Amino acid sequence: MSKKIKVLIVDDSAVVRQVLSTIIDSSKTLEVIGVARDPMDAREKIKQLNPDVLTLDIEMPKMDGVTFLKNLMRLRPMPVVMISTLTEQGADITLEALDVGAVDFISKPKIDVKDALQEYSVEIIEKLEIAGHAKVREYKPSANVLRVAKKLDAGAVLDKKEGKLRFKTTDKIVALGASTGGTEAIKEVLESLPANSPGIVISQHIPIAFSKAFTERVNKTCQIVVCEPTDGQKILPGHAYIAPGDKHLLVQRSGAEYICKLNDGPPVSRHKPSVDVMFRSVAQNVGPNAMGVMLTGMGADGAEGMLEMKQQGAYNISQDEDSCVVWGMPGAAVKLGAVDKEFTLSKIGKEIIKYCVE
Repeated sequence: MSKKIKVLIVDDSAVVRQVLSTIIDSSKTLEVIGVARDPMDAREKIKQLNPDVLTLDIEMPKMDGVTFLKNLMRLRPMPVVMISTLTEQGADITLEALDVGAVDFISKPKIDVKDALQEYSVEIIEKLEIAGHAKVREYKPSANVLRVAKKLDAGAVLDKKEGKLRFKTTDKIVALGASTGGTEAIKEVLESLPANSPGIVISQHIPIAFSKAFTERVNKTCQIVVCEPTDGQKILPGHAYIAPGDKHLLVQRSGAEYICKLNDGPPVSRHKPSVDVMFRSVAQNVGPNAMGVMLTGMGADGAEGMLEMKQQGAYNISQDEDSCVVWGMPGAAVKLGAVDKEFTLSKIGKEIIKYCVE
């Protein structure tokens, strides 16, 4: 029997501590080895109990979660999953925590916290399991578990088509997918691109309450324009379009142009936006003029869609295992034969630029 992942819960709410404990202990792979009410208590518990993973509330007395996280990642880097409120302020702070080195986050509402956390039991367990095996970096300043819902494939939103595309335009499109660890990976890639880059469409697994804040945060540091698209918006060079957290992002042709289409279909592989859905639309509408990029993320979303892109003549690359927080989605695409080349994260932007000028 494999060793269980040891989890320390750090939260000032007794209700949250109790609910998370119940959810985690219901898992066959996780166990709660302790709880802490504030960062000072957590510091002692970490020394005593040596946990594998920490859940950390962002808003706590004595010291806020991000300040504690900065100290933790500087002195004793370890996998941390943040617990964040579904507010605009909570979104900004959560993105800062991911920048500092948190692996992932679990969002909670201001009200009905107990019911909301129980509803997302499966997702919470999955995120903590992934965090237990995730790679972390040192920070350097500059209840009853619900049954797993049936996983739908991209066909729930967009039917698969057979045969090669019969058209080819001169406009190139880059399609990029990511999940766990993806917010910082996407930011690093986009910051490396010049203003004359091709149009880029992005699906990142992120809730709607956080997607707008993430897009605005990235846009401030890039030469290209980064935005959430509206339905029917034209895809332009020098622009990156990040899917809203509650819609699938598809690429469609409109004459000789490409446009963004937002789809409110069901979650695919439990994700909305789904990378598979976006990649399939790119395969069907862009074909050999597309480049697929798969960054860090858990699960296998996007692997099938990326293979469809390759079958239509697209050039596909992925982030290599060593530089991924979680090599789930890139690994699945590699194993399926959908990836042409793998690169460390710092070289992916350069490869996109190289593709643009060829």
